Amino acid sequence: MNVLVLLAIILCSLMILIGGKKGTKSFISLFFNFGIVLLSIFLMTDPQANPIIIAIVACTVISCINLFFINEVNSKTITAFISTVITITLLLFLIYIITDKAMIQGFGEEEIDEILSVYSLYLGVDFVKIAVAVIIMSTIGAIIDVSISITSSMQEIFHRHPSINRKELFTSGLTIGKDILGSNTNTLFFAFIGGYLALLLWFKDLSYSFGEIVNSKIFSSEMIMIFCAGIGIAVVIPIASWVSAFYLIRVREKSQNNEASK
Repeated sequence: MNVLVLLAIILCSLMILIGGKKGTKSFISLFFNFGIVLLSIFLMTDPQANPIIIAIVACTVISCINLFFINEVNSKTITAFISTVITITLLLFLIYIITDKAMIQGFGEEEIDEILSVYSLYLGVDFVKIAVAVIIMSTIGAIIDVSISITSSMQEIFHRHPSINRKELFTSGLTIGKDILGSNTNTLFFAFIGGYLALLLWFKDLSYSFGEIVNSKIFSSEMIMIFCAGIGIAVVIPIASWVSAFYLIRVREKSQNNEASK
């Protein structure tokens, strides 16, 4: 526990020192997000609850915390929030279909040890919906990060070039997104794989063949999370670019019309 407290103090100090007020809000938001995730887990254990709806509501609240609490309510956070909601909605249908067809729900053989095997694994919940909820909540952070990066950059471009048209602004957003796409996708890959490095070493000790590793449920579910998160990042780029371009140009046109009417 002392190590955890020490690391938390170091992280908090660095975030306040480097990020100032925004860094402080970012550190506080970590606890808010943890509380939302923990509450979602408890709610999902209720057989009458729908895990997908809980995950969507949780992701919406997390988006509000990460965007509006940290960066306040402004044009870039509003457009980033709209882009995030649209992307998650579109991604939901793809995730549900893939999860159902791939049959990655439930526990894998590697996750059921001798102690757990003596207990009943019938928990009274829909594991397909649980798997969908897990993937959605695993991708939300990356989608929020990309959307705010694009909308923030596009707002800066718009302020530097207030006469820019909608098409040029949208193209600029796509160009920014292309640079973000590769780095964020690789970040996701190493973050997920790094968390399961011990499992890969265990596969080696068990003399699993390459085919057995690829076809194992736990490995497949992890790779599906990576692919879905990557798809979410790719999809949010044009959506955030279009929403931001539409919003900024619409505000400019409305302002010009108000000035002309005076």
